[in-house]
Order: sequence, then C-alpha cells, then structure tokens
Amino acid sequence: MAAKRPLRIRNLCGIIRRDTPMNLMLLESAHAQMTLPRDDPRSKHVRDVLRMSPGKRFDVGALNGPRGKALIQSDDERGMILSLEWGAPPRPPLPLTLVVGLSRPQTMRKIMREASAMGIAGLHIARCTRSEPGYADSSLWTGGEWRDLLMLGAEQAFTTNVPCVIRHDSLAAALSALQSAPNRLALDNYEASQPLARWKPEPGATDTVLCIGPERGWDGTERDLLRGKGYILAHLGPLVLRTETAMIAGSALTAAALGGWDDMTG
Repeated sequence: MAAKRPLRIRNLCGIIRRDTPMNLMLLESAHAQMTLPRDDPRSKHVRDVLRMSPGKRFDVGALNGPRGKALIQSDDERGMILSLEWGAPPRPPLPLTLVVGLSRPQTMRKIMREASAMGIAGLHIARCTRSEPGYADSSLWTGGEWRDLLMLGAEQAFTTNVPCVIRHDSLAAALSALQSAPNRLALDNYEASQPLARWKPEPGATDTVLCIGPERGWDGTERDLLRGKGYILAHLGPLVLRTETAMIAGSALTAAALGGWDDMTG
C-alpha cells in the first residue's frame, strides 16, 4: 500500500506538554516579536521553572531555522511579550534516516523523543509482520502527542532540527521510499554478517538508512527483503537489547562512522 502522508508539524503554538526543563524554546518561525498567552505552557515554564522576569533573556529556536535569544519585555495579564534576536542558520541534521518497526506506544514514545534529540534527519515507521496492528491506532498517532515528543527531544538537545516522520503500512513500502540512500544497514540479532561497530561507509557516501525491527524482530521474509534491497545485516553484540536501546546504540555507532559527531560547533 502507498505510504501515508508525512506527519509534519503545522502549528507549534498550541498546548505543548512541559514535563521536563527545556534547553531552548522552539517556535514556529523566526518572528521579531511575539506574545505568549499567560496560560501557555511555555510562558508558565519560563515564569515558574526558569524563574525569569521582564528584562531577562532565554534561548529560543525557529523550527528548522536559526537559534536566538528572547528578551522578556513584559509579563502580565496580557501575556508574556517577547522581542527576538536571531543568529546563524542551523547546522544540517545527521545524514541518517531511521526505519523503525512499529512497536508498543510506550516504546515508540521513547524512540520519537530520543531520535529527535540525536539529530536524526527522518523517521519512517513501518508496520512489520510482527507489529501488533492495534499499535497504529494509539493516541500517540491519532492525536498530537508525537509532535510534542519530537519538539521535546529537539529542545533537550539544543537544536532546531526536527525530523520528518512518515508512516508506512509495510517494510517494503518504507524501503521503496528510501532507494536512493547509498549506505543501507539493518540491525539483526540472528543472521547479521558483521558487527555494526566495524561498519564503514563508502568513501564520499554519507546518506544512510538504518533499519530497526519491531520488538519481536524481523521475520524471515523481511530479512530476505532487506538483503534483496542491498541492506547489510549488522549486530550490536551478544546481548538482546530493547528496541529503544538498540535505536540509540545503533544510531550512535552509525553517526560516529559517518563523522557526524566529529565537530562540536553548533
């Protein structure tokens, strides 16, 4: 079946959960001035958690745009009025796209947030043979929670890059959407041909896809499909990891091999 529409953030000015401190506040675009309603979770966070008052500055970022500073001009019943100064454009995200087998909602919540925090360029969520069909109907996907998680991950990482998320009805559909990537990897516990830690990209080739199966792993047909599409099956060692842990470990090793974490400049 055809891939579903990309899940893209449209409006970041609604109600966003603030269950952890943010290292910068993400805004929809690089305005020169804006007003946050007094009951907006973001203004509450600045006021009650950061304990900032008029005259103070804090870090902001425009979605997939520059970072900057917000000056609190006033904070009263009209709302929190901010003037904004913007800096240089952001560095590009890692040239790494993840394909993740649809898993339990609590697992996918962790993956969405941490993948965004790690600077992943994109997430393709595939309903695999061993994915429970009901997972696709979770409130994670039918509401706006997935947006909040991407936002929170980016804010935690002090980045403005938020990955695009696309859902697919099968692994085959996800792989068909990513045929141009020169580097193709898939984590597998059973039939891997090499450790991921020893993988190196081809010289000059950076765009990479890393596939991570659902909680019960790939089935034989999916392994054959991956190999047929040119994917290298690689492992993370002898231990069986949770899907969200494998995502973090696999992404870190792949990013290091690509040189994506060599430069500390933001």
